Amino acid sequence: MGLLRGVARTAVVAGTATAVSNRVSRRQAGRWAAQEAPPEQEPQYAAPPPPPPAAPDPDADLARLQQLGELRASGVLTEQEFQTQKSRILGL
Repeated sequence: MGLLRGVARTAVVAGTATAVSNRVSRRQAGRWAAQEAPPEQEPQYAAPPPPPPAAPDPDADLARLQQLGELRASGVLTEQEFQTQKSRILGL
């Protein structure tokens, strides 16, 4: 019976040591996590809205329309393509 008692005692001691070791490890991990916690973050602000689009430049639009007219007259653009581009320039 002495051998059985020795084995049982060793099992109890080993189990207790494991439980204590696990508890200490968890407690240390908790302390380290608290120490390494990132500082409180500054509030995040939304990006400013984009600036409003610039006012259309009538002179630039007129020059582009004249260029489109020349391309249509020379046969580079079809009437359909001309109307599409014209609508895009005028914002229609």
